[in-house]
Amino acid sequence: MKLSLLICAILLASVCYAEEAPTDITAHPEVQGALAITDAWVDAIRDYRDVPGISVGLVLDQELIFAKGYGYSNLRRRVPADADTIYSICSISKLFTSIGVMQMRDAGKLTLRDPVADHLEWFTIKQDHNSAGPTRIQGLLTHSSGLPRESDFPYWSDKDHPFPTRAQMIEQLNNQQTLYPADALFQYSNLGLSLAGEIVRVYAGMSYEEYVQAEILSPLGMADTRPFFPTELHGKQMAVGYAGMQRDLKRKPLKPFHTQAIAPAAGFTSSVNDLAKFASWNFRTLAGESSDGVLDSNTLREMHRVHWVDPSWETTWGLGFAVRQAEGETVVGHSGGCPGYITNLSMIPKHKVAVIVLTNAADGPAGPVTVAISKTVGGALKKATTPPAEAAKLDLGKYEGSYSSGVWGGETLIRAWGDQLASVNVPSDEMTVVKAKHVEDDVFVRLTDDGEERERWYFQTDDAGQVTGLKIHGSISSRLD
Repeated sequence: MKLSLLICAILLASVCYAEEAPTDITAHPEVQGALAITDAWVDAIRDYRDVPGISVGLVLDQELIFAKGYGYSNLRRRVPADADTIYSICSISKLFTSIGVMQMRDAGKLTLRDPVADHLEWFTIKQDHNSAGPTRIQGLLTHSSGLPRESDFPYWSDKDHPFPTRAQMIEQLNNQQTLYPADALFQYSNLGLSLAGEIVRVYAGMSYEEYVQAEILSPLGMADTRPFFPTELHGKQMAVGYAGMQRDLKRKPLKPFHTQAIAPAAGFTSSVNDLAKFASWNFRTLAGESSDGVLDSNTLREMHRVHWVDPSWETTWGLGFAVRQAEGETVVGHSGGCPGYITNLSMIPKHKVAVIVLTNAADGPAGPVTVAISKTVGGALKKATTPPAEAAKLDLGKYEGSYSSGVWGGETLIRAWGDQLASVNVPSDEMTVVKAKHVEDDVFVRLTDDGEERERWYFQTDDAGQVTGLKIHGSISSRLD
């Protein structure tokens, strides 16, 4: 199916143009402009925040339509980051564990209302609330079990990352107690998802790691995804993780870590290309078009639905999947944060769009980059269902570049977007795009979101006609590149 026709189907466009539509959706001027300005913003954010490496991907149904790496997966050896670079995806691991639990549910091995103690005889944590009911399997998947956030070991703060063995986690349960009554409040819990992995193990007839490899990862063709840290690839295909920035402004590499008993909650590693396969599987399965047998479409749809709403109505969760509303769209997925890595996978099932952002810094901007791509490029994909605007009558490329006054710091990045110019300021936590249309000569006028005209932009040129600066409100910014 051509991507142009696919876009028309998935974005619910009222008009589908066939003759003028590009066969590659990324060739549409709206998408080209959105990708260009987003690409410039991500590259600048990496520099301003001194992030070692960022790998991003944009999935449209069964296609990875944009994938790029920024910076390095290994600073010392200058190994470039790309779509095949492997990162710790940390809590995105929970999605695979939750799928394993639902496979056991569908096989009749358990129900989500079962008490955890019915399946783990060693589950002896102290119930610190007399009126509370039992900790149930569904509570593990929705983080409403009342369990503590962690097994009681300092694996997130100790530089040696002392993750507990299975025996240590079980023994330490005897010394822990619940934080809240079950089914009362949301409390994110790595311990809870680790116990969910133990329940999978009970019925798998093999280790947890062997099970997810055989029943989930291999059927999906995710050859670069593992439920452990591949030490032999560290510093090569596996990105080196770096600590968050301290006052000395130096990036310190962190040691590889083995999550051991916490692997079902935080132990997986993967790449943009592999997570793109996972996103496409989600869309394929929801549409009833999957033949891999991993999950029934109704089961995956059940996982994507909200199963927990906190009393504040501010936190919602599916079965394993984080589920939220953003700008009127339902977004499902998960973020991840491990020593040296911050990651994000966000999917909009209605439009079959997914964004993947993987970073190798403990303060990496995976969240802001995900939002920027989702909002800017996602919006452009919707507009790409209509014929492109008439091509610009002048070469907008001459105005593209970075501009700065040299006084206040930061830059204004300008790129062509269809027949207009688009600009963003960096550094910034949010990517706010401002557009301007051509007036005459080297003069443009800024447009509001409603298309109203505001102040004029005057581009300055030298005797050869090359752009050298930009004058707005009387202030002049010089072109840096």
